[in-house]
Amino acid sequence: MIDIRMVRENPEVVRNDLTKRNDVEKQKLLEKIIKDDVRLRELTQQADELKHKRNVVTEQIAEMKRKAQDAGRKIAEMVNVASTIRAYDQEMERIRIELQGNLMRMPNILHESVPVGANEEGNVVVKKFGASKKKKFQVKDHMDLGVELGLIDIERAAKISGARFYFLKGQLAVLEMSLMRYAIDILVKRKFQPVFPPYLMKTEAYKGVIEFEAFQDVLYKVEGEDLHMISTSEHPLTAMHMSETLLKGSLPLKYAGFSVNFRKEAGSHGKDTKGIFRVHQFGKVEQVVICDPSESWKWHEQLLKNAEDIIKPLKIPYRVVNICTGDIGTVAAKKYDIEAWMPAQEKYREVVSCSNCTDYQARRLNIKFRDKEGSAPAGLVHTLNSTAVTDRVLVAIMENFQKADGTVVVPRPLVKYTGFREITQ
Repeated sequence: MIDIRMVRENPEVVRNDLTKRNDVEKQKLLEKIIKDDVRLRELTQQADELKHKRNVVTEQIAEMKRKAQDAGRKIAEMVNVASTIRAYDQEMERIRIELQGNLMRMPNILHESVPVGANEEGNVVVKKFGASKKKKFQVKDHMDLGVELGLIDIERAAKISGARFYFLKGQLAVLEMSLMRYAIDILVKRKFQPVFPPYLMKTEAYKGVIEFEAFQDVLYKVEGEDLHMISTSEHPLTAMHMSETLLKGSLPLKYAGFSVNFRKEAGSHGKDTKGIFRVHQFGKVEQVVICDPSESWKWHEQLLKNAEDIIKPLKIPYRVVNICTGDIGTVAAKKYDIEAWMPAQEKYREVVSCSNCTDYQARRLNIKFRDKEGSAPAGLVHTLNSTAVTDRVLVAIMENFQKADGTVVVPRPLVKYTGFREITQ
């Protein structure tokens, strides 16, 4: 959530930001927020003046009663004043609630280095690693390969769970677990604390990390309970410190969260319906950092480096992309994607998303920091997140390291985890 003081004192900054995003709806919403904020402050001033008048006249009435004077006219006047104050208070509360809800819908203020663009076509490639070499044989799609090896079963999963689910079996299941452990080991060496988060979150906590009204169609809701299945461990790991004031000396907090994640993929019908690239359930290791605001941009680059240091030794060709204003979403002030080369598709596809959310989530969650024990809060923390590795990397491994005979070479850093060098069955 953006700061109302930003809207009040620097509305042009917010307007320019929304212009970059080409978000006409939010531009209209901003003008309503400005109008409501002005009205709320006017009402507050008027109510305060009436309350002051009530206090003064109440003392006068008491003095008149002590002197046995008739205070009827002033008492009647105060009845009307009390009624007006109640009306003001009710109107102020209505505006506060609406204003808070509308502020929650406003996107974060973008960093100046975010490229301007209407959609993903406006994303800017920052760097590339590895060459997308053409193989001497016809590359098989990861799904065809997995089915032939007997390691992916979509049909039986559909029978019991529906579309976009799968059974992952045998050596491929071992490779998935190995990939996750490999990423966690690298992060632990960099002093990240491994965490298994809850897989369910309350609405209040979820509203702290996302634009809930826009995102809730993606979430699975537990019927009859105020609980939603998580779509990434970033959400519970960030919300873990909701309504806390942290000591500056304890920052940064660095977490490596593993979770199985659940998404409806609403709005994605017809996209990646084949295979395990876009599914309702998937494993992921996520990096989360909660830090001093002065250090968040340094940590943004470090999280990206961590993700590259995980992907690069696997020898998967990839590129790093600076996400543009029309593709970045609501929460991040800046976002990088790492896109892996997928030979069967002959295109780069996203496997890592790395975001600096500045104080946007912290303001929603009320996460502050103080310089020392007992001192007043110094401000809001900054929150950052980045994929470390996800099941999508399995797709990249299968398509990049398959052989003509249908087997798949296991990247060297993973062999010590898998215990085998090739996937053959």
